[in-house]
Amino acid sequence: MRRVTVFVNGTSRNGKVVAVYGTLTDLLSVATNKLGIKACNLYNGKGGLIDDIALIRDDDVLYVSEGDPFFDPQNNVRARDDRPGAHTDWLTLNIGGRLFTTTRSTLVSKEPESMLAHMFREKAVWGNKQDECGAYLIDRSPEYFEPILNYLRHGQLIINEGINLLGVLEEARFFGIEQLAEQLEVAIKNNQTPEDHSPISRKEFVRFLLATPTKSELRCQGLNFSGADLSRLDLRYINFKMANLSRCNLTHANLCSSNLERADLSGANLDGANLQGVKMLCSNAEGASLKGCNFEDPSGLKANLEGANLKGVDMEGSQMTGINLRVATLKNANLKNCNLRGATLAGTDLENCDLSGCDLQEANLRGSNVKGAIFEEMLTALHMSQSVR
Repeated sequence: MRRVTVFVNGTSRNGKVVAVYGTLTDLLSVATNKLGIKACNLYNGKGGLIDDIALIRDDDVLYVSEGDPFFDPQNNVRARDDRPGAHTDWLTLNIGGRLFTTTRSTLVSKEPESMLAHMFREKAVWGNKQDECGAYLIDRSPEYFEPILNYLRHGQLIINEGINLLGVLEEARFFGIEQLAEQLEVAIKNNQTPEDHSPISRKEFVRFLLATPTKSELRCQGLNFSGADLSRLDLRYINFKMANLSRCNLTHANLCSSNLERADLSGANLDGANLQGVKMLCSNAEGASLKGCNFEDPSGLKANLEGANLKGVDMEGSQMTGINLRVATLKNANLKNCNLRGATLAGTDLENCDLSGCDLQEANLRGSNVKGAIFEEMLTALHMSQSVR
């Protein structure tokens, strides 16, 4: 009677000595029972396929496979025992080109319902692909997979410096490791800097002003100054585009050539402010006070308030020669005693606006809405050519 030693293909451990009798099918059946796999092929030590039992000699070492090609145990990086139910054999994962060696129990025990557990609990359930060295191929990021593998090893979430938590979170979700995903979500939330929407104070803003040259444009676009006291400050050339300046105290401030486009100036106080050459296109100054303001630039640079919302503003006594108020809304506004010489008021809503004592010489009111407007004690006569196309 001949006897041979059989190993699982690609391994040189946990071999079994079996008797050779009957046919090749009988030998494969014995190998199936001994090794706990479905034996399909027999190879000799050189990788030759044995297709006849007569080719087997006494004390031969044979390798049994389940149909996969021959793997030389001397060159193969795998050290595996593929018996169903075995949970302690070592295996290698090829994650995005980087090799990780671990045990099957590490991947299965900690998170039994995860994708990794289902992939490696039983052989061939998922049809896992392997590279030429037998490492299991998984097309994911090795940088983000490493913290996940360490978590499965010892149950602690440890992230090295420079690793993006969001990347690790996405990998945890992909592999279905729910407990780790919950921990990562909490960690990400704790690491986020709380959003600060509190308004900038006068003290903070003065510090910025002192560090900026006089004619340099200070970028304050979109900042929140709500309710701040900015009175009597030199704010020339500053970009306040889309900033929140509601209820601000800007009395006697110098806003020459500043940009207030689409800014919120509702309820702000700009009494006596210098607004020469200011840009206030589409700004919202509803209910603001602009009494005694100077919009008139001797150099000829005209203030532009085109499309601005000036409902209910008080602009009494302001100097606005050549100002552009085209298609602006001045409903219920107080424009008493204003200098509006050469002003552009075409398409402007002047409904119920008080223009008593105004100087409207050469002003363009074509297409404007003057329903209910008051034109008492005008300094100059208002000609039809100014209001009719």
